[in-house]
Amino acid sequence: MLSPAPSPDLTAAALPRHAPLVTATRDGVVESVHYGSAVATAPDGTALLTAGDPLAPFYPRSSLKPLQAVAMVRAGLQLPADLLALASASHSGGARHRSGTQRILTMHGLTINDLENSTDLPYGTIERESWLQAGLHATQLTQNCSGKHAAMAATCVINGWPVRGYLDPSHPLQQLIAGTVTELTGEEPLTRSTDGCGTPLFALTLRGMARAFGRIANAAAADDGGPGSRGAEAAVGLAMQHHPVMVAGQRRDVTELMRALPGAVAKDGFEGVQLVGLPDGRATAVKISDGGDRARMPATAALLEALGVDTAALEPIATAPVLGGGRSVGLLQAADFLS
Repeated sequence: MLSPAPSPDLTAAALPRHAPLVTATRDGVVESVHYGSAVATAPDGTALLTAGDPLAPFYPRSSLKPLQAVAMVRAGLQLPADLLALASASHSGGARHRSGTQRILTMHGLTINDLENSTDLPYGTIERESWLQAGLHATQLTQNCSGKHAAMAATCVINGWPVRGYLDPSHPLQQLIAGTVTELTGEEPLTRSTDGCGTPLFALTLRGMARAFGRIANAAAADDGGPGSRGAEAAVGLAMQHHPVMVAGQRRDVTELMRALPGAVAKDGFEGVQLVGLPDGRATAVKISDGGDRARMPATAALLEALGVDTAALEPIATAPVLGGGRSVGLLQAADFLS
């Protein structure tokens, strides 16, 4: 039997000291406020800009995927760039994503039955509607982490590790990933849990995650993806940059960000998480306290602008209109949280 998790301290003094990052106004009145924490880091991981509590432990959720992919490349995983991007993805579940996952499996003598992720409908709105209209149901293939899980199973085949049980924290694959996450972030996890798809999950800080993304983006800018540990970081970063639609999907803000900012490496995570690494090694990390997905990008764009990045091309995803009767009566936008 599993022991119950210890009860967290929910007193006000123990909670993260989040700051107001994003507001929604309606005809001049602030209707909603999204609190959260944010950090921008230098190439060495030093904090350059902060808001809220960037050292409070949080779960990076799917923004861990590029770090997990780095570990797998170091362990010998060799995939075409589009499929390596898919291994780092929270994909929309479109045809290219489903067929990409199947390609990874077929290349390594695996089948859908070897996947250990949970089942789900396609994540993308249009993809999900089309899937349901066809009378189809939730599957492991359409679940947004299927590319990562196919890559994990493939890495086990390459190394002669058991495929069954590859999500167990004691499995050699997960031990390797844990060490790689510690190395890239420069942090030992405060605690560990399980992500929605069943993968081991680590409680880290925004600063540590930003450090990791800065390393991946800088490696991609400086390296050709050759062998060695730096080559693994570069290979993942270059794959994501060259195939942003595989990392998320059409109409997804993470895909649009990488298209708009050449050289950037971006990944979102459930519960309001957004990471961006820049070619010079700087990076930004955002956690929205209420998990509000709509607030990730306005806060991220504000951080990037404060770093001197030209964010004009991000305007379509940096703000959103608040509608009343079908017309714009307000705006979702970043608060002046860096003042």
